[in-house]
Amino acid sequence: MTALIAIIHAGLAAAWVGGMTYSLFVVQPKLKKFFGPDEDDREALTAVIASGNRWKVIGLIAVIAATGVILVLLDHQHWWLHALKAILLLAATTIFWYVSWRHWPRRVFATSTERAALQRQLLILATTMLALAGTAFALGILAVHL
Repeated sequence: MTALIAIIHAGLAAAWVGGMTYSLFVVQPKLKKFFGPDEDDREALTAVIASGNRWKVIGLIAVIAATGVILVLLDHQHWWLHALKAILLLAATTIFWYVSWRHWPRRVFATSTERAALQRQLLILATTMLALAGTAFALGILAVHL
């Protein structure tokens, strides 16, 4: 049972980190290259791609958190690493909340002059969220090998 929960936990964490990495380093640059100076169409497609994903990611985070709690309850060894992972997950989730409920509405209704600053801000937020989730994932791997 523990192995199955660990596989679900690690698999979903890997999917989240991988999805963020793919979006940041593959999808976004390709959209920028494809649309070139046509920012309106690029923004429209970016909004379509992002649309409807909020609750899927919230569900993913919830299952990662729940399986993490179960794993700590089953094995208390290196609990401090898991506590650190939880803090990192909470920080990444907070950024996700801000991006989903504050940043995106501003970006959708932004003027063309406001858009560049919001795009830079999203890049910083997304990179930070990726670093937090990636570090939590790495700590999970470390915990298994201690």
